[in-house]
Amino acid sequence: MKIYTKKGDKGLTSLINKSNVPKDHQRVESYGTIDELNAHIGMLRSLSSSEEVAADLLLIQKTLFTVQTLLAVDSDAPCKLELPQLNQQDIDFLESKIDAMQGELEALKSFIIPGGSQLLSQCHIARCVCRRAERRIVALNRMQDVDERILQFVNRLSDYLFVLSRFFQKKST
Repeated sequence: MKIYTKKGDKGLTSLINKSNVPKDHQRVESYGTIDELNAHIGMLRSLSSSEEVAADLLLIQKTLFTVQTLLAVDSDAPCKLELPQLNQQDIDFLESKIDAMQGELEALKSFIIPGGSQLLSQCHIARCVCRRAERRIVALNRMQDVDERILQFVNRLSDYLFVLSRFFQKKST
């Protein structure tokens, strides 16, 4: 099977439930930005020397595949496939990790300038891409309903990435 189909040469792509949309459709922008975020988190995972954080990031990456899948389905068209689900436990996982890391940090007293090391910079790059993904999904939600758990998960993930940068900073000093 060839990797190229030539079906996208005219600027269209197929969603999971066979709807055709332009490649710049808000739905494609949403799951495409999640894909970009997933790649940045993969880089972050490879830079982390903490096995626990690396395991957490891998779990987050797997959850992002679920988010991508759900965003790649036209909510106005029927879907015959059994889709993975995003659960409250996925959101609770991020919240518990945020709470645990914040328990080791001092109260934030000023803005944080991104940088300091490749690891810290990658945390902030991932956080910024996550925020962009969130904006794309909010825009999509104005067009077609998006599961509120997707918005909650992505919002919490940007918080997690911010706190993770502070956590790594503390561990490096």
